[in-house]
Amino acid sequence: MKMAYEIIEGGITSPKGYKAAGVHSGIKKQNLDLALIYSEVPAKCAIAYTQNKMRAAPIEVMMKKDPKQIQAIIVNSGNANALTGSKGIYDAREMCAVTADALHIVEDNVAVASTGVISRFLPMPKIIAGIPKAVDLLNRGREADQLAARAIMTTDTKMKEAACRVKLRDGTIVTIGGITKGSGMIAPSMKVMHATTLSFVTTDAVLGKNANAKWQEMMDSSFNVISVDGDQSTNDVSMLMANGAAGGPACDNDSNFWEGVRFVAQSLAKQVVIDGEGATKLIEVHVKDAKTSREARSAARAIISSSLVKTAIFGADPNFGRILAALGNSDASFKLDEVRLNIRDDETEVTLFEKGSPTMVPASQNELDARKILKGSKVIIDLYLGVGHSSGEAWGCDLTYDYVKINADYTT
Repeated sequence: MKMAYEIIEGGITSPKGYKAAGVHSGIKKQNLDLALIYSEVPAKCAIAYTQNKMRAAPIEVMMKKDPKQIQAIIVNSGNANALTGSKGIYDAREMCAVTADALHIVEDNVAVASTGVISRFLPMPKIIAGIPKAVDLLNRGREADQLAARAIMTTDTKMKEAACRVKLRDGTIVTIGGITKGSGMIAPSMKVMHATTLSFVTTDAVLGKNANAKWQEMMDSSFNVISVDGDQSTNDVSMLMANGAAGGPACDNDSNFWEGVRFVAQSLAKQVVIDGEGATKLIEVHVKDAKTSREARSAARAIISSSLVKTAIFGADPNFGRILAALGNSDASFKLDEVRLNIRDDETEVTLFEKGSPTMVPASQNELDARKILKGSKVIIDLYLGVGHSSGEAWGCDLTYDYVKINADYTT
């Protein structure tokens, strides 16, 4: 089937009317730590926030502001501004105010996000000095894309971006671009208007009033079905900005447009789990023959979030009982006599369980093939529930010794 979108090399400034910058303000010793995303005109915005009840200060500020449109996003890394009390709220608001003043725009149209170590106050003099530097360096193009993408990183080992071009049903060409960060503390469950993953998606398309509901659908099929370690951050946020610079009609109900948005969101989400802290393997779980797509995603996410499943895959141990136990802990319906469990890579597929019984015999060729699959860098789990015709996916990574080392020393 022909895709409605064309994948392009690009990032956050690929759509018309956007600029970005990334600078070193001094929060971190050396690396970039302050990013700015700017639209030449106010953009309609849809925002999804963490469901962790211990919300960070920037999340509290944004949820109370409840912005209908955004023109700039100021993001710092290296410090989460979480569990910082009234001072944290004041500092998040000041970041918005200083950014608005430097850009000569309305303060309510400035969004703020933070990521990094929890329960430390922001070094505000450094940030206040860094914001005008970022404004002066605002630009568009690949260098600007990558500076912004690098400036939001914490324990990430690589920047994460994606872009595509979409032909709408009326013939209008629009562009969608995005950046994200995330490596640990990843198990987002974001709700619109009520991830640490921060994700920002820009588009020059025109959006009307239905963007929030559609953005929620995008979250539920991308960031909300990934897991690195099962911990949901205090700072998760995902924003969609649409400035309308490409012209054309509102594309709230244009399936071509949302297919492109879904590609960008899923690409960014998969980049997060591939770069999970200490990860050596990408794990994809495909649940099929489920009663509903929601139940399929629930089962897939339960499996991808299981520490026992993750560690077994790290050790290349075909302990399929852990996968089925995780299924049993989900809210998905299934008929055990109809359940089938396969694992595969690009060359080999092995059935581990079928019709209520194991099909893998110890020391058999089946087991040897399974172990070989599990030693690869990508493991795909296919699980058939036997109760319907719906499907869903989730993506994660293995849990390794290095994950423990990274997080044991995180604040030092």
